[in-house]
Amino acid sequence: MLFNSHVFIFGFLPIVFFGFYGLARYSNNLAALWLTAASLFFYGWWDVRFVGLLAGSIVFNYGAGYLIGHRFFNKPKLLLACAVISNLTLLGYFKYANFFIENLNHLAGTALLTAEFVLPLGISFFTFTQIAFLVDTYQGKVKEYNFIHYTLFVTYFPHLIAGPVLHHKEMMPQFAKPSTYRFSDENLLVGLTIFFIGLFKKVVVADGIAKYVGPVFAAHTAGIELTFLDAWGGALCYTMQLYFDFSGYSDMAIGLSRLFGVTLPLNFHSPYKSVNIIEFWRRWHITLSHFLRDYLYIPLGGNRKGNASRYLNLLLTMLLGGLWHGAGWTYILWGGLHGCYLVINHGWQFLHNRFWRQPPSKLMHALSVLITFLAVVVAWVVFRADNINTAAAILKAMAGINGFALPVAWLPHWGAFGQWLAEQGVHFSNTNALIKGGAINWIVISLLIVWIAPNTQQIMVKFKPALNMPEGSAAKRLLWQPSYAWLVASVVCAVVSILSISELSEFIYFQF
Repeated sequence: MLFNSHVFIFGFLPIVFFGFYGLARYSNNLAALWLTAASLFFYGWWDVRFVGLLAGSIVFNYGAGYLIGHRFFNKPKLLLACAVISNLTLLGYFKYANFFIENLNHLAGTALLTAEFVLPLGISFFTFTQIAFLVDTYQGKVKEYNFIHYTLFVTYFPHLIAGPVLHHKEMMPQFAKPSTYRFSDENLLVGLTIFFIGLFKKVVVADGIAKYVGPVFAAHTAGIELTFLDAWGGALCYTMQLYFDFSGYSDMAIGLSRLFGVTLPLNFHSPYKSVNIIEFWRRWHITLSHFLRDYLYIPLGGNRKGNASRYLNLLLTMLLGGLWHGAGWTYILWGGLHGCYLVINHGWQFLHNRFWRQPPSKLMHALSVLITFLAVVVAWVVFRADNINTAAAILKAMAGINGFALPVAWLPHWGAFGQWLAEQGVHFSNTNALIKGGAINWIVISLLIVWIAPNTQQIMVKFKPALNMPEGSAAKRLLWQPSYAWLVASVVCAVVSILSISELSEFIYFQF
């Protein structure tokens, strides 16, 4: 079941909402149990066979956490290690077994058979959520062991499929608060507004751009040589599609959760406004970045043993972060690219702080944002490509190796301006024209939104839409308030979004 589907919006959500607050009038535990059952139903809608897998994972990790937290054995660290390894083994079997078998066959000439199975939806997210719970339990950060609340913590449908990665200490106090189970007009208005902004981003913007991405990334396999314009157009379209797809999902998750009185952590905060890659990873998939930092980079040694060790740990962390996204060399290469970016960024900051130290000018700030953005675009090409050869072909065209040419079909539409360009030496030819005027319009409009407009959480900041909001993040304009103007805007946004739902399109992060 998808957030951007009619059955969810008009069926599942109203039933769960009214059932939750109806039962809460009699018992908070009944309401929590109802929300837990609804979350399991939501998960089972995709494939009921894996509900048992999810339930088994929950029982195992709750039991392990309980034993670790109450120190039933003299060696809780050993129990923690066994529980974490068990989780990673389950994840590895479903997500990476075939990848390693295929590569072993290729390298060693063996003929091992790969298994045929479907990847359980959201397995990376509910596995990482529970690993964080186990580690936090060992460190003494977990104080509550209510099984219903724990099950709800893991299965909670607004986050279950594509995040954010939740922490026990952030969520359990909210599930225990009586105020969570009392209906609130504010929560309803704030939640629906955020949800429909996210829905608009997904079904209108992200899905509107998506149709221009596939032909460019399929061109190499089809034997089509890309032009400079087509390659950059396809890369920028995917960059914008992924941004609004993930931003839309993050908004919808926060909005849905707010309907039930629960505030999720911030997971997406205008990452394309970042002045460097370090800041980008503080803004993009924030909860995953924190997980990798806290449970991988720091245990590896972090920066405690000098710069050489720090840079190696950064590279290893990002390589594994890339592998987390998918079992493929393109994901590993993407993670490696970002690892190299981070190493360069930290090295540059060291030199800058030592020799310059003056604050950057507005021009340097804008240039830093542009350079960071272009580096991210290059990495997204690798991330999206089906294989390394496709990525190399697109990057080659983006570098201008295939030449620079504009479609000759554009020439008549540009009139005197087109003639002037031709006279100045701009080459027009019969290209494949995979990127048409509509794509360019989408790129320009979406870039203006990304770089100029405040994000959803900044607009809603007065009503604390998410946990861990950065200080000073309030929008300077377009601050939301309960007014007739915002009501009309929200209704228009909702109607346009719902009418735009034609074909069901999954969120990109569902596959991870």
